[in-house]
This record gives sequence, structure tokens and C-alpha cells, in this order.
Amino acid sequence: MEGIINLHHDLMFFITFLFFFVLVVMARTLLYFHMDSVNAGTAANVVHGTAIEIIWTVIPSVILIIIALPSFALLYSIDEIIDPALTIKCIGHQWFWSYEYSDFESKFGAINFDSYMIAEDELELGELRLLEVDNRIVLPINTHIRILVTAADVLHSWAVPSLGIKVDACTGRLNQTSVFILRSGVFYGQCSEICGVGHGNMPIVVEAVSIDKYIAWLAEKI
Repeated sequence: MEGIINLHHDLMFFITFLFFFVLVVMARTLLYFHMDSVNAGTAANVVHGTAIEIIWTVIPSVILIIIALPSFALLYSIDEIIDPALTIKCIGHQWFWSYEYSDFESKFGAINFDSYMIAEDELELGELRLLEVDNRIVLPINTHIRILVTAADVLHSWAVPSLGIKVDACTGRLNQTSVFILRSGVFYGQCSEICGVGHGNMPIVVEAVSIDKYIAWLAEKI
């Protein structure tokens, strides 16, 4: 997500420059070649200009190439899967999420739990309406994490905008993405595929913690 934000800021520089350049050219054209202007008819003598045709073809092409290079680099880096230290499986249901930490075993099998939205009348002070859940996903920071996403019934979509993640959850199919969280915090998301009447009641909460706190949380689950 950090790369997406940086690319956006860089592109905004080009877009702003081009916008004002075209605006000035159009304003100058209207000013000097208005029908009431003393210069009316001057432009009629110019029917073709090879130099200007080359300039306004080559320059936009170079700009597009400059924009494309970091765009493709970011696109391929998003799909890159580095050997993960942790794998989490996210399963969409109507209408809640369930999670499985497949790398760890408890006395009852793999660590897994369901995550339901907290009802509005049960919220505590400071909690966010329609976004809080009873069981958060706890993940360590500075760790390569693989996220597997699927669905148990209909189409869902596991999306956390703050982390730059949106993965479709399809029945009978296992999609995957990766995440590397740089700082501690709580990141909110929601199901982003209309899946029925309870679609708006499927929030996602990722709590990123230090390695020590993550190990302590894991010990409680085991």
C-alpha cells in the first residue's frame, strides 16, 4: 500500500503539470484567435506542421513510458510471493469470516476461530460501528505472511484497504496474496463482494503487534 500511495503522489505531479500546461495553451488560443480579435484569421494560414506533430506525439509517449515503468514494477511486486514465515487461511461465510492458523497446532487441532461483527448495542466506548469484531486477526509486524482466501458458500471478497489487499473468496478455489506489515496498529476492512442480505455485517479487523506480543497471543491459543 505504501508503494501504491507513493506512485499516486508521483503521478499527481505529472497530471497537475499537464493539466495547467493544456489549460494555458487553450486559454492562449482562445485569447489570440477569437473571432473578435485583431488576429482573427491568422491561424487559417497554418494547415500542417510536421515539427509540432512530432513534438506532441513523442512527448506524451515518453511521459507514458515514464509512468508505465514504476506501474509495472509495482504491479509485479504485489503478486510476488516470498517464502512466508506464516500462513493464514481466511474463509468467507454468510455472514462472517473464519480464520485458520495452519502452521500451528493446539490440543484441539489447528488454531481456528470465527470472527463475527459486534452488534451496535454491545459496542464499548471507542469501538467503531459495523467494523468491530469479537475475534481479531493478530499478525506479527516485519514478517512475510501468506494469506489464503476461499469461501464456504457464495462469493465474498477479503479486503483491507489500509494494507492494499483485496482478494476474491470463491467457493472451491484458493486464492492467495502476501502482506508485510511495517508498523503496529489496527487495520479495518470489510467484505467487498455483494454476498447477500448480511453483506454489510462482515467486517475484517487485523491487529498488527510485535513479535513478542504475537508469541504471547499464540501461546494463549495453543
